[in-house]
Amino acid sequence: MEKMPGVLYLCATPIGNLEDITLRALRILREVDVIVAEDSRRTRKLLAHYGLTTPLSKSLYQGVEEARVAGVLALLRAGKKVALVSDAGTPLISDPGFPLVRACIREGIPVVPIPGPSAVLAALVGSGLPPERFLFAGYPPRKPGERRRWLSELLSIPATVIFFEAPSRLLSTLHIVAELAPERPTVVARELTKVHEEFVRGEARAVYESFRVRGQVRGECVVLLGPAGEAKTKSNLEEIQALYQGLLAQGLSPQEARKEVARRTGHSRRDVYQALLNRAQSKEAENP
Repeated sequence: MEKMPGVLYLCATPIGNLEDITLRALRILREVDVIVAEDSRRTRKLLAHYGLTTPLSKSLYQGVEEARVAGVLALLRAGKKVALVSDAGTPLISDPGFPLVRACIREGIPVVPIPGPSAVLAALVGSGLPPERFLFAGYPPRKPGERRRWLSELLSIPATVIFFEAPSRLLSTLHIVAELAPERPTVVARELTKVHEEFVRGEARAVYESFRVRGQVRGECVVLLGPAGEAKTKSNLEEIQALYQGLLAQGLSPQEARKEVARRTGHSRRDVYQALLNRAQSKEAENP
């Protein structure tokens, strides 16, 4: 009789505060046969905190994961239950593990995600930027020229953009963003869930200046950029309203005036219509 394959569990672990782990994740980490960690030294601290004694296999860190997938697959083929954990947060999100998951799916080995902490989602929901549509872009390139091109592309995307950045390169990256799009709504979420957690919010140039004056940056950093077009300030809306009223005074119909405003400002007719509607509703609220 052929032996049934094991199960690979993808267990999210705390990104800082050790209390941020689910009861299900603790149960899985206790019940599996072996835990595959990105860095066994980091994972041992978590296991010790919760009194877990599950064996750890060799670390699956960046650079060796392809070579060590075969060993993990052998355990799974033998019917073992394996939990994959990263240093912090959800496995595979800018962390090793994708080759292992892909191999398991190819061989028909069940892959079960155990949801939990994610720096990406924690930063997004606390940022104040639109959460309906977002893109996670990983880490920027290290070389300044490549990073500038990478950021320039991201700044054209009509969605909230999220990426990680090393504290040693944060100031350089914010400087590039401030040069390319000084008014872009920008947020830096630093040391999420830890004692010194903070959100720095504002236009790109102001956020850059905030970090420039403090000097050395410490801790894990998540950078968020508002969607392309999100930097429409109150003055933009007033400009649209003034231009629209001027065109009406020249004898254009409301539809013709909106079309002409869109042509002159570069906004879509839908955005112009919404801006004028918001302006009218705002005036009604001010003068009931």
